[in-house]
Amino acid sequence: MTTPVRPQLPAQVSPPEFALSEVLPHAVVGVDVVAVPVLPGDDDETVVLGPGAEELADRIGVDLLGVLELSSATGEAGEVTSVPVPLGSPENPALRLVLLVGVGAQRPDDLRRAGAAVGRACRDRDAVATSVTAIAPEDGVEAFVVGAMLGSFSFTWRSGPPQHRPVARVVLADLPGSLAPVLTRAVAVGGAGWRSRMLCTVPSNLKNPPWLAEQAVEIAEEAGLEVTVWDEKRLAADGFGGLLAVGRASATPPRLVRMDFAPRKAGRRTPTVALVGKGITFDTGGLSIKPGEAMVNMKRDMTGGAVVMATMAALAAVDCPVRVVGLVAAAENAVGASSMRPGDVITHYGGRTSEVTNTDAEGRLVLADALAYAVEVVRPDVVVDVATLTGAMKVALGQQVGGFFSTDESLAAALRSASVAAGEPLWRFPLTDAYESKLVSSVADSDNAPNGPGAITAALFLRHFVGDVPWAHLDVASVGDAPADSYEWTTGPTGFGARALLQWLGSEHPTEGIGR
Repeated sequence: MTTPVRPQLPAQVSPPEFALSEVLPHAVVGVDVVAVPVLPGDDDETVVLGPGAEELADRIGVDLLGVLELSSATGEAGEVTSVPVPLGSPENPALRLVLLVGVGAQRPDDLRRAGAAVGRACRDRDAVATSVTAIAPEDGVEAFVVGAMLGSFSFTWRSGPPQHRPVARVVLADLPGSLAPVLTRAVAVGGAGWRSRMLCTVPSNLKNPPWLAEQAVEIAEEAGLEVTVWDEKRLAADGFGGLLAVGRASATPPRLVRMDFAPRKAGRRTPTVALVGKGITFDTGGLSIKPGEAMVNMKRDMTGGAVVMATMAALAAVDCPVRVVGLVAAAENAVGASSMRPGDVITHYGGRTSEVTNTDAEGRLVLADALAYAVEVVRPDVVVDVATLTGAMKVALGQQVGGFFSTDESLAAALRSASVAAGEPLWRFPLTDAYESKLVSSVADSDNAPNGPGAITAALFLRHFVGDVPWAHLDVASVGDAPADSYEWTTGPTGFGARALLQWLGSEHPTEGIGR
């Protein structure tokens, strides 16, 4: 039997590059687009133009307020009115388009939406200069940059060139050079979202556990992280029974990846956070096979792993002050002669056993191994896992909000606050003991798929593997896919979670108050 040739991923488009300029946008030479902000006025029928608009209008000889009035513009966040400029301007003959961009109430969410609108409107352009960020505080600058990056995201595997390309350069005009550190952080956060989304979008005829581990090694080398990879032999020797059981029917064996980050001033008292990501590179459901329509988007069932990898890559750029260990439990849940069966009993890392009553509840089996390893070996102060774990979460929340559980009130508050600020909102669910009895198995320590509220029982299953360590479980199955383009979200896999984690881990004291 010949080994199949691994397909080659075509070169992908890159996100825009960003720069600061202290001059107004009309004076930035060489850009073919200028974007200025539109603010709602004091009543519902008026709008106000922001910095640089008056000077721009003089140069191109267009009454921009008149254009907005004719267009019935409201200044709502993300609203765009386009003004062609076929002859350019005196300072900038290259100018061809002016965008009047609504910024709503100028909150971070509004500026993120404005950034995404600019990113979409400037596709296939060379450069845009914008003063939208000149009206924003520092968190607004980050929000705009993240929106412009992620609103530009695309993935292609065509025989020809990409259908569209992101604008190559974005100049943030009318801003001082002292904001360079803010811009660096913003690009890192947006880049983490882009990386996570890209990994989730790669098809599974290329993306398998060894390939995902290779990407983690490349990321670690790029970011200066320590990295360790367990192959199937080492997984067996070390007792990772959940990973081995889930992955044993696949032609490509499972992997466990460990990535280690330490801040510059790390010492013996520096807290440690463990991040654990579900890395199911494709999920057929196993012998408890999914319906065909439910299998279509299962290339993104490794979203948790992608989020952990992307987060680890950006920790230094957001000046994370704590040690972070990232673990990615990667396997393919396939169907074959050696498939895990309903009724099988699995022995996890550390010795706890699970009876498999549904092979499509596989994510918790690989997470259990990684969580148990984290608690025993890493000995963290905090554990957070991320997974597209249960369809029940999507039923509960739709596709706009992710769910989470936590054993610690301070950790829950920190994650909720960070998620809202980052534009990846999470809603807390009850980790109630009322359903603990449903996990009882007659032959093992737990049943992997009991009846009842699916998201809650899955979280209760995982709680047994973290002991007394403060823990949060992010179930992002609800937001794993975007059904349509919407602001910074593009149709398809979302890579949801990296921005929220970076908002938390990039704060001044991310573990303060946790465990007390």
